[in-house]
Amino acid sequence: MAYIQRDTAGNIVTIFDEKQDNAQEYLALDNPELIDYMTNSVKSDDARAILAESDLKLVRVIEDLIYTLIDKKVILFTDLPIAAREKLVNRETIRGHLTNLDNLVDDNEGLL
Repeated sequence: MAYIQRDTAGNIVTIFDEKQDNAQEYLALDNPELIDYMTNSVKSDDARAILAESDLKLVRVIEDLIYTLIDKKVILFTDLPIAAREKLVNRETIRGHLTNLDNLVDDNEGLL
């Protein structure tokens, strides 16, 4: 999603990847109005930011798809190129560390 700021005529003038005080309205990345703005905008940084956000979300979808195919035995993990296997293992390791760090911070005051 992209948060947008409009001018008084209702035209998109700025795009943000996070909600702002002056940009509360959000549009889906495939919204025709947003696509038109990005296509015709001189602010290529806006388009790059939205594309980068979309890329991050798509990476996770592809990662989940790969693991689903492996779980269903459609492909084997060893069928993947070595570089792909290393990247998947590294992401899984990092995600595991983040989960462990999240578990260290607990709001339960009775533990101390």
